[in-house]
Amino acid sequence: MKKLLFVYNAHSGKGTIKSKLADIIDMMVKKGYRVTIYPTQSRQDAQTLVEQEGENYDLIVCSGGDGTLDEVVTGMMNVRERRPIGYIPMGSTNDFAHSLRIPKNIQRAAEIAVSGIPFACDVGQFNDNSFIYVAAFGIFTEVSYQTNQELKNLLGHAAYILEGAKSLMDIEAYQMRVEYEDQVLESQFIYGMVSNSISVGGFKQIAGKNVLLDDGVFEVTLIRRPKNPLELNEIITSLLTRVDNSDLIYSFKTERIKFFTEKEIPWTLDGEYGGSHRMVEICNHHKAIEILV
Repeated sequence: MKKLLFVYNAHSGKGTIKSKLADIIDMMVKKGYRVTIYPTQSRQDAQTLVEQEGENYDLIVCSGGDGTLDEVVTGMMNVRERRPIGYIPMGSTNDFAHSLRIPKNIQRAAEIAVSGIPFACDVGQFNDNSFIYVAAFGIFTEVSYQTNQELKNLLGHAAYILEGAKSLMDIEAYQMRVEYEDQVLESQFIYGMVSNSISVGGFKQIAGKNVLLDDGVFEVTLIRRPKNPLELNEIITSLLTRVDNSDLIYSFKTERIKFFTEKEIPWTLDGEYGGSHRMVEICNHHKAIEILV
């Protein structure tokens, strides 16, 4: 029999996965798999497991939020023989699942995770780490990993909006030098995002239109520090309308980009804390991981 490793975060979303486990596992067995089940116990648990055991299985299926998927993908990037990944989204926003058109229905998502079509998507390298759909710094980025899990479960996406509104009261800007291709940008930025997703933070098309997950390039958005409330309103209007008509916002595509700052600044990778850094190099690994869709 083929071997399947099923890794799940029992606390993601509202913990609904617990009541569906028997049906999901039964379906996996009926598809011809011998299933090993592992509920994650702590942060980076899934990554460590995949690094140590991933090559021993024919398929890795994970269930949880974007952070759980990030850990499994990061672990898979660190093994020699990469295996396809199935994903059953159970988080509060599930940005990457939306981009992959994986349905919200748990049973249907589970069936796709086991017997879907392999889709080779790009994976980002962030210094010595990996991310599947977004690396970001600045305003709003702390919201995802600092918002209480119980609040996420209770309010869902509204929790991010509420916490994000608090961030507007105290906007911090970072002096940066940004290098990509033959371009150099130097300014004070309040937000930066390198993404490979249609939806980020629950906001659809925030990275613009014509986003492809397998084109070898990232969508980059950088927002300069507003000097007054009018400029802040200009930024918000541009983001909400998805119309890039502000000189305060840079939007472009690239396969490699570097950030240099005078002091360490915190980054988020796929909604989880990615450490504080003075220099960051991000590059695109084209079609590095197969996800069943």
